[in-house]
Amino acid sequence: MEEANKVRLHGTWRSPYAKRVELALKLKGIAFEYVEEDLNNKSPSLIQFNPVYKKVPVLVHNGKPIAESLCIIEYIDETWKIGPQLLPQDPYRRAKVRFWASFIHQQLYETMLTVMKTAGEAQEKAINQVLEKLQVLEEGMQEFYPNEVPSITAQNMGILEILICCLLGPYKLQEQVLGIQIINPETTPRIFSWLTAINQVPLVKKSAPAEQKTLALLKFVRDIALESSSA
Repeated sequence: MEEANKVRLHGTWRSPYAKRVELALKLKGIAFEYVEEDLNNKSPSLIQFNPVYKKVPVLVHNGKPIAESLCIIEYIDETWKIGPQLLPQDPYRRAKVRFWASFIHQQLYETMLTVMKTAGEAQEKAINQVLEKLQVLEEGMQEFYPNEVPSITAQNMGILEILICCLLGPYKLQEQVLGIQIINPETTPRIFSWLTAINQVPLVKKSAPAEQKTLALLKFVRDIALESSSA
């Protein structure tokens, strides 16, 4: 029988989706057991707890599994009232946050992945799409930060900070691998300031994988994708 109130996270350090949940748990100050999954040899527990998609992340609380990172983060916020509030209580503001969370989760992430895995005209098209989406996000964040991005701490980070951190936190390494500029402080100053502030939060620094490890992963993902496309 599961220990009362026991929390376990099945993830992998390579997954930005799993890192979202890990960061949410740490921001909330929730003690949890972490299970590093080998996605080439998935554990029986992972398959049992997420039989539909058979992927990470999966949060298991009191023996009950929850899958999909956005669903998990909302569950965490609604279940544990300690730590920062990850989504606003006000229904309208909560709906707006959910909208932009979905935008980052679906639109921005998928396009960034295309940039990482393509070359030539396909990559150029994807780069332009990323820049367009970043401009849309820049304008959208004005509603939340009308003047400038305030000081970001572990006590006031929310779901939008978690998502943008896990997607573009290592943007300098992404730019190094791709040989292009993604975050431009002149065209998207709010996002640049936002990411800079988030990356300076001690908990974020402590939770991030080592830079060389991340850099090697980015190069590996890109090399494998390009090899497959040219085969």
